[in-house]
Amino acid sequence: MRTRQPQTPAERAMEYMSHGVLLFDACFHVRYINGAAEVMFAVSARQVTGHRLPAHATPCAPVLEQAVRHAFKTGQAFTRREILLAATTDRRITVDLTVTPVSCDEVLLEISALDRRLRIAREQNLINQHQCTRELLRGLAHEVKNPLGGLRGAAQLLDRELQAPELREYTQIIIEEADRLRTLVNGLLGPNSRPHKRETNIHEVLERVRQLVAAEAPAGISIRRDYDPSIPDFIAEPNQLIQATLNIVRNALESLGDQGCITLRTRTQRQFTIAEVPHRLVIRVDIIDDGPGISPDLQERIFYPMVTGRPEGTGLGLSLAQTLVHQHGGLIECWSEPGYTEFTLWLPLEAGDDNKG
Repeated sequence: MRTRQPQTPAERAMEYMSHGVLLFDACFHVRYINGAAEVMFAVSARQVTGHRLPAHATPCAPVLEQAVRHAFKTGQAFTRREILLAATTDRRITVDLTVTPVSCDEVLLEISALDRRLRIAREQNLINQHQCTRELLRGLAHEVKNPLGGLRGAAQLLDRELQAPELREYTQIIIEEADRLRTLVNGLLGPNSRPHKRETNIHEVLERVRQLVAAEAPAGISIRRDYDPSIPDFIAEPNQLIQATLNIVRNALESLGDQGCITLRTRTQRQFTIAEVPHRLVIRVDIIDDGPGISPDLQERIFYPMVTGRPEGTGLGLSLAQTLVHQHGGLIECWSEPGYTEFTLWLPLEAGDDNKG
């Protein structure tokens, strides 16, 4: 994206910085922008040097200009920690913003992206929560399933001895409820066996999910596809990925009601870390809807079993989806605000990761 060579020693030094640097004048015109900032805001130096940042392409431009205005007014440097910026029309980043007046008509902005560090910490927290929950559920399942089996067996024996149909009706209720509880406990635990992985195409998985959901969606729901056709096949258990994705897409469908849009998007990302494990290449699957969004307090617990925002929900779908993706060495993340919810599935693409489960 570079369109010019840095001229001064200071500019040459700033080109090697990993965080973004911009120099503004008193009219909010950009006097200098380094390479990291160009990438961050998807602009070129030729576009913006001598001009204001384009608000239509850089939605956070008013926020940056406000910081510059404050620095000119006070004449003092300041830092704002972990603020969310809309870097482009479709990408938000969390940054530390340092603003420094360097002269009476120039202010320097240093923008350090924190997304990678925060994301790794958040992922590890999700993994730890998931592992703790699984251990708790294993112990609970053991305590519940043993007496439940005895209860069901006793009801079956009693059913054989009873002659009156109206009495046998009660034993059938006991048996059916015992079976229902056993199914519930099994659902909490998720799959017990390791997945049988094979060559899998992620778009075949998503197309199967799209067909299933389209068959049950109201007429006012549209399902958009935004696929990267260059993504190669990878080692996975397709049925488990179909189930995981289907659980998320059905949640999106239920949140929309009779009107709305669901987008299925695929991309790849290089040199990506999932729960402190580095990968050369990963698949990113985004499931996006324009529904009412998920409340902030629920977002922190959305992958816990039995946690749901719907009165009729079981709270098992997202927990099971996380388990299935985790068996592939991957992870599911969620980000939501009113009018926009995005679930992201990260799946290792390199062949060496097919032994994770």
